[in-house]
Amino acid sequence: MVAEPGGDPVTTLPYQYVVVRAVPRVDREEFVNVGVVLYCQQASFLRCAWAVDEARLAALAPGLPTAELRAALAVIDDVCAGREGGGRPRLGRDGARFGWLAAPRSTIVQPGPVHGGVCADPDAELSRLVDLLVR
Repeated sequence: MVAEPGGDPVTTLPYQYVVVRAVPRVDREEFVNVGVVLYCQQASFLRCAWAVDEARLAALAPGLPTAELRAALAVIDDVCAGREGGGRPRLGRDGARFGWLAAPRSTIVQPGPVHGGVCADPDAELSRLVDLLVR
């Protein structure tokens, strides 16, 4: 717990997050941050938010099929929400789904390392991280 400026205590919740990266050419190891997945077990919160800057991606990889990138990001949304089938994994709990999303892979969409923090509002923190790390 921490105190707000008015002196009222605020409950802080630990969370983990990964930055989602677009990696147009895996062999070059260049990437553009396109999203964040945030998991807060105590709040039963697992969500992703993303923003694709097509101009930045075009500068790095002209001709990159952004429709495929957006489709891959939509799958991440689906996994966060627990939607299964159609090639999506059956993982059940939020923690298992976050682990699957955070696992390294060699595709056009890759997670960065897992980071942690504390916050009072996981939804607001997700928005803050996307603004800070992606936009």
